[in-house]
Amino acid sequence: MAEQLLTPTMEDYLEALFVLGEELKVVRVKDIAKRMQVKLPTVTSMISTLVRRGLVNHEKYEYVELTDKGLKIAREVDRYHRILRTFLTDILHVDEKQADEDACKMEHAISPATLERFVEFMEFVEVCPRGGAGWLEYFNKYCREGRKNKEECLRHMAEFIKEFSATLEK
Repeated sequence: MAEQLLTPTMEDYLEALFVLGEELKVVRVKDIAKRMQVKLPTVTSMISTLVRRGLVNHEKYEYVELTDKGLKIAREVDRYHRILRTFLTDILHVDEKQADEDACKMEHAISPATLERFVEFMEFVEVCPRGGAGWLEYFNKYCREGRKNKEECLRHMAEFIKEFSATLEK
């Protein structure tokens, strides 16, 4: 992430605050506790840490809001999360709940360059004639059934060549 001094937990709190801010008019400590599934004192402690780092504004018993610096980091963490979750659900067809949990873990460790390769790969799958829905369907079938039928793979290759040749002739 952009801020190397932050722990994954700090980033999770910033992301939670960002998402809650999109959903609610104002965000309270109890909203964060509910979302993060932690007790109020745990949130209060983390909010104090984030206030000291200049990432959130909070007065006791008042609302919690991201500073400009906190908002920038939170948006970045949220972007990483959404891209990774989309890759896991749309490309690999991982269960949504599992994909969300895995994306949350991955978002803290992946480099910006690698994340951009994920984005490029997803775009490639959508637009390349060798990619697309058919290619993903074959991949999903492979995941379900394994390498059982070599002849079927050869048949799919022949179909692709025929379809691809037809698009070149147009």
